[in-house]
Amino acid sequence: MDAAVHHRDADHRTGDSQADRASTLLLAPEGGTMNDVVFSVRNLVKEFPGRDGAAPLRVLKGLDLVVRRNEFICILGPSGCGKSTFLNILSGLDPRYSGEIDVGGRRFKAGKPPLRIGYLFQEPRLLPWLTAEQNVDFAMRSCRVPSSRWAGLKNRHFHLTRLDAFRGHYPHQMSGGMCQRLALVRALCVEPDVLLMDEPFSGLDELTARRLRVDLLDIWRDTGKTIIFVTHNSYEASFLSDRILMMSQGEVQQEIPIDVARPRDYDDPEIFEINRRVVKLFLEVAQAAAPATP
Repeated sequence: MDAAVHHRDADHRTGDSQADRASTLLLAPEGGTMNDVVFSVRNLVKEFPGRDGAAPLRVLKGLDLVVRRNEFICILGPSGCGKSTFLNILSGLDPRYSGEIDVGGRRFKAGKPPLRIGYLFQEPRLLPWLTAEQNVDFAMRSCRVPSSRWAGLKNRHFHLTRLDAFRGHYPHQMSGGMCQRLALVRALCVEPDVLLMDEPFSGLDELTARRLRVDLLDIWRDTGKTIIFVTHNSYEASFLSDRILMMSQGEVQQEIPIDVARPRDYDDPEIFEINRRVVKLFLEVAQAAAPATP
């Protein structure tokens, strides 16, 4: 099938006036209402100070997008294009930026998102002196989850991730894939409105990563969470997402809807074909971003 692709002209927006920016079409799936919107981002700019008097480094260059409730969005792009920086802003970890972010219909105050956010990193970031269950307890206590809900949440999510038998194990007694699943349990047990996932499977062998991708879709279907998933793996993005937002040089250059029925088969030829097209577009975007050779 032909995956529809929406091209964004980055050069057109560079010189936009304030009025032009106000009328910019946000990236969003067709259908739905504004009541479905979880994140609405307009003209998001992030700069890092230059060293030794150099000009600031602009990492995000006027990013616009909309994410709706229960969507699974993948942000695909090469290293250094601003993907992780964007997640850090959405999570509240990085409060220094310009632009507008509305979260759940409320204005986002820098560093203080009005929704509860779960964040999975490339590494599990577990506390090694605590057992699996104690790691989850620590997170729920820190996020002030009512203690009356702890048992039910843990039972559900340890079961969903097939870690029931490992509650008393320490991180060093568990494999890398198990530790990443435990990080997912920890994130889900704080009852987040949104899950941010920053290349959580990139450090795993392919067989383990494949298994976890399938598990993640099962968990997403069961919990109905909104997920924003960052990756540089095009097949991972094609298999997981409702939409791929392809980033380069701090901007979303392409939007690719993935119109494949769910539940999905990892070896579905339709996904292979979509991935082939995604890779082709990825290479075109990378080539366009490369500096001209003399």
